Amino acid sequence: MHLPRQLGSLHDLPDTPEAYDAVLADVTEQALARLTPEGGLEHPDCVDDIGDTSLGVTSLLALAWQRTKDPRLPEAVRRSTGFHLRERVYTDDNPGYPNLRVRDSGFPYARYTLAPGAHPIGDWPSTVWALLQAVNLLDLADGLLDEERTAAVRDMARGYWSWLTEAAFFNPQEAGNQAIGCVVGGLMLARHLPPEEGEKVRARAIALYTEEIRAHRVRDRGALLPPEHGGAWDNNYGPISLSFLAQAHLVSGEEIFAEDGEAVARYLDARLTTGGFDCGGPRYSEQHSGFESVLGLRYFGARIGADLGRYRGDTRWGRHAIKADGGVDGHFAWMLVWQIQDTTPWHRTPSTEPVRHQLRSGGVSVAFDAKMTPSLVEADGTYFLPAAVNRQHGFGPVVDGFLLCRPMGETRVRDVRAEGLTAKLVTKPVVTRDHVLRHVRSLYVTDGTRLWTTVAVERLPGEPYLLAGLPYLADDGDRLRRIADAEVASAGDLWLTHPSAEGPEFFDARADTTQELAAFALAADPRGYGDPDEGWSHLVASTAIEATPAPNAPDDLDVFAVRYGGSGEIFDPTFDHVAEGLRIRTEAFTAVLGGPAGDAHGEPTLTLRLS
Repeated sequence: MHLPRQLGSLHDLPDTPEAYDAVLADVTEQALARLTPEGGLEHPDCVDDIGDTSLGVTSLLALAWQRTKDPRLPEAVRRSTGFHLRERVYTDDNPGYPNLRVRDSGFPYARYTLAPGAHPIGDWPSTVWALLQAVNLLDLADGLLDEERTAAVRDMARGYWSWLTEAAFFNPQEAGNQAIGCVVGGLMLARHLPPEEGEKVRARAIALYTEEIRAHRVRDRGALLPPEHGGAWDNNYGPISLSFLAQAHLVSGEEIFAEDGEAVARYLDARLTTGGFDCGGPRYSEQHSGFESVLGLRYFGARIGADLGRYRGDTRWGRHAIKADGGVDGHFAWMLVWQIQDTTPWHRTPSTEPVRHQLRSGGVSVAFDAKMTPSLVEADGTYFLPAAVNRQHGFGPVVDGFLLCRPMGETRVRDVRAEGLTAKLVTKPVVTRDHVLRHVRSLYVTDGTRLWTTVAVERLPGEPYLLAGLPYLADDGDRLRRIADAEVASAGDLWLTHPSAEGPEFFDARADTTQELAAFALAADPRGYGDPDEGWSHLVASTAIEATPAPNAPDDLDVFAVRYGGSGEIFDPTFDHVAEGLRIRTEAFTAVLGGPAGDAHGEPTLTLRLS
């Protein structure tokens, strides 16, 4: 079984002018064949997200005409523009829509579905999308639309803005990508209005961003992020927000959008594995956007000097939104227009700066959560999620059923690079179930192919073991395949366990399901509206790799040591006390971990060299 949506890295898609012209040529032929006598360009199977789609294809045809001057296109653009103005602009309130501040405003809006009252909750984002399609068309209208029709599109866009910001509550779904998209629409609209009016719209758009979006950012892993459906980050919508921030900066020149976009980009770079896999979100756990992410990843990857294009996208949507038959859908056409217009090249080399919440070298990466517990481990083409035991999730020592990974005090981090090795030492104070303070020192070392993890803690009672991860995926190159086992070696005994009970609270990696589907089954609301991160937190137990302490550790310590990824070499590390601290010798390196107290400032000390 493969993940259905996280396919190739987005920077692998050709992005030359010739490649984009080929995309537009395909859109042109599909659109001309589809154009109805009334001028509609909607996909025949389109029901949801329909209110902006025909206008989106129109904007793509306008862009194609500007690039190729295909003589068939002006008439198609005029007819389809007329169709939208005539058939897809609504001014009467949609029955049942709950998010209006002003009834019977008469402002135009776009419907999520066409039937009155059928599913009005999506009208706000549909109107944002329609505004973006309209302003793109205005940008491209020269030589295509006469003054009367251009004025009609401008008035419609002005009305969309008024409906979004006056008649309706702003950002009613608490979705950062929708809200920033609305701001972009206002910034672009302002350029098509008389100067005084345009300046008011521009000022209003920036004020909405600062007061309604920026002021409500959510902190995660040291970064402030625009909230997405109530959470800090969603791996589908977060990169779309990054694209909106890129367009906002391109259109306005305001540094606030560049600063915030760079912060989001650095956050994504830290949580993203070398292979481009990401997992987690309050709306979707594993569904990834495709071309909608390209602009932001490319633009801000270049600004921060990071290879954000490794992000593994839904390459079925590599160029534009499609329906089940592969036919073009105009719903996200605005992003394809901007993606083609922006010529920023991909930055393809990794950032070399050490990052607190990430360890990365070659094909190995560890992303750490806000508590400096690994949230995702990648080694030798295999991906591990935090395992679950007794409703506790993470990597770390377990004693009497209690997982020691939640800090009770300040967590300290030390990064070291030496002789081709990259290492991170995390010193974390934890409290056991019986309220005894322990100091867990976790060392992560990689040579770019293998990952060694050593965890040292004061001697624990009973029969402690290390919870060393849930084997979840293997990298098949252009696809990610579900797995239930992995190559891991241990200094002590090692075993792979699976939950003995059945039900949604128990995730067995051998089952034919995904983390996202399991998380939605545990969420409080229906799939598509529930919070999979919150649902996954209800997991009681999972498949897990477990390891006992090394038998040759010093008497006062329990030391767990595992190696992720194969090397053909025996894994038989040794441990002993030296004057500087705990010395660890493996087949690849020798490291000395300073004591839990750290240096004069309490910071951890670490020396590292090749064996």
